[in-house]
Amino acid sequence: KDPDAFEEYLSDPMKPVPYYDRTQIGMAREYMVGDNRHAARRPDVLTYQTDVLENDLTLVGPIEVRLRVATTGTDADFIVKLIDVHPDDAPDPEPNPAGVRMGGYQQLVRGDVMRGRFRRSFEKPEPFVPNQPTEVSWTLPDVCHTFRTGHRLMVQVQSTWFPLIDRNPQKFVDIA
Repeated sequence: KDPDAFEEYLSDPMKPVPYYDRTQIGMAREYMVGDNRHAARRPDVLTYQTDVLENDLTLVGPIEVRLRVATTGTDADFIVKLIDVHPDDAPDPEPNPAGVRMGGYQQLVRGDVMRGRFRRSFEKPEPFVPNQPTEVSWTLPDVCHTFRTGHRLMVQVQSTWFPLIDRNPQKFVDIA
């Protein structure tokens, strides 16, 4: 691996990544297993996935996240989502009154946020130094999920997840 390699995206808090693929009033109960294809198509979401799994893969317990990041601002949020990508030929449920298409479905398994200012301490928030690489680490809640043969494991990284996470202006200021 090239130690100088990096990937980048432009996060605009005025155009946040939505938590769900459709507009509605209130919180959609389905978002916890909702399709995340809408996020994977966005230029402000980094997406990584395995090859097609040749065997079942079961993950149990907490998930450790370790990112090395740099931002042009003085604060930023980092959201990491674990996704189960269904095969392109996965059958749709029957009956299917909601018209759910399971082929290529990107099922949210787990996701969580770290507000960058709290990366070292929740008691003593600190700003980022613009353009300086910094480690941001945290633990996602426990998971108990089997990725089936033929599926893929995907990780999405983004800096907004609205309205689940309030918009961070990406400046080290008090956020109400």
